[in-house]
Amino acid sequence: MAREAARYEAQHPRSRALFERSNHLFGRVPMTWMNKWAGGFPLGFDSAHGAIVTDLDGHELIDFALGDTGAMAGHSPAALVAAVNERIGARGGVTTMLPSEDAEWVAAELSRRFGLAQWSFTLSATDANRWLLRLVRLVTGRAKILVFSYSYHGTVDETFVVAENGRAVSRPGNVGAAVDPATTTRVVEFNDLEGLRRELAHGDVAAVLTEPALTNIGIVLPEPGFLEGVRAACDETGTLLIIDETHTFSAGPGGATRRFNLRPDALTIGKSLGGGVPCGAYGLSGDLAARVHAAVANGADIVDVGGVGGTLAGNPLSLAAMRAVLGQVLTDDVFGPMEMLASAFAQGVHSVIDEHDLDWSISQLGARCEYRFAKPAPTSGGASMRSADALLEDYLHLYGVNRGILITPFHNMALMCPATTREHVDAHQVMFEQAVGELVAGA
Repeated sequence: MAREAARYEAQHPRSRALFERSNHLFGRVPMTWMNKWAGGFPLGFDSAHGAIVTDLDGHELIDFALGDTGAMAGHSPAALVAAVNERIGARGGVTTMLPSEDAEWVAAELSRRFGLAQWSFTLSATDANRWLLRLVRLVTGRAKILVFSYSYHGTVDETFVVAENGRAVSRPGNVGAAVDPATTTRVVEFNDLEGLRRELAHGDVAAVLTEPALTNIGIVLPEPGFLEGVRAACDETGTLLIIDETHTFSAGPGGATRRFNLRPDALTIGKSLGGGVPCGAYGLSGDLAARVHAAVANGADIVDVGGVGGTLAGNPLSLAAMRAVLGQVLTDDVFGPMEMLASAFAQGVHSVIDEHDLDWSISQLGARCEYRFAKPAPTSGGASMRSADALLEDYLHLYGVNRGILITPFHNMALMCPATTREHVDAHQVMFEQAVGELVAGA
């Protein structure tokens, strides 16, 4: 580890200098999460196109992090560049508080892909989740929600809760919580249908908010019948079901919702829809939309200061970006090749794990995969958290960066984009074989 850290520092003097002179930036970075990168300072960014990022020191890196999914369309695809130039340069207008023609096109396309009847737009998946939770509490008259332990749905206060010895407790590290999330939220482990039914039986849960597979604590896949059981438990207790597809969009053109034939009452998504241009969206079933409109008729405020909406949300730039990405980049036909590359990535990693008889595993969801330091792969958020090894992650991340490979800094996720090639996957394989071989040999 010390050798890799020294090599990283030696290879990136301009990145280090940028970090050290950033005295006016809180944490010396534009956003504090950027300090998660291993090595003591993050790479300074210069440019990115397709699946390649170039840092300030001139190193080209194959990017499997892709902005932690925000750049799943690849960096600056031509269709997105053209749409942004047309919107800003030719036609003008970034934000106007007026609807554009792109909005209905994007909403109709999201309906085609995910099956929800009506859509509204935000600037992030966090906002989509936050606003939607207000709407489901409104229409159900129930105060609580339910999430799965160690799930992540953006910086939504109610979701920072985990299960500990059968109790709901605030997630470790939760910053400045306004209220104890155990008072707003019920929580059980992912894949625990018995626990879910027990908590929903209280009759005070407005909605279950879940990803189809956990992704921010490492990929945790649903066991057979689990998601169907979640839907059934919600139906039996009058509880709404919200599916968060922000990361699981990697499962296919309609995300895991379409792939697994899910039937959510509402759906949230963000990040990748606009190719990195800030955007998000939430979709509602026809029935849920009608219930919200009925509540509005009785005095609920969704057009001013009722807590749903924002000045920049649904702006013409975001909608132009989403139309370009959905219509010309992340089209139905690109997901198959992306998944094939992810499968090749996963098979290569699996072969190295087998060769060295490691207690590791590899999980895959469509175009996304992740190596895990557990065998078999964890089936719950709590188990996934316990399998984490921060020092080992840092070693693999640094080893990769030093040899031109980027994976997400938050765990060991690799994502394919339309610009990813088999040569990129093979380069990762060479790096991974070397990294593990040296690790096992104690080099």
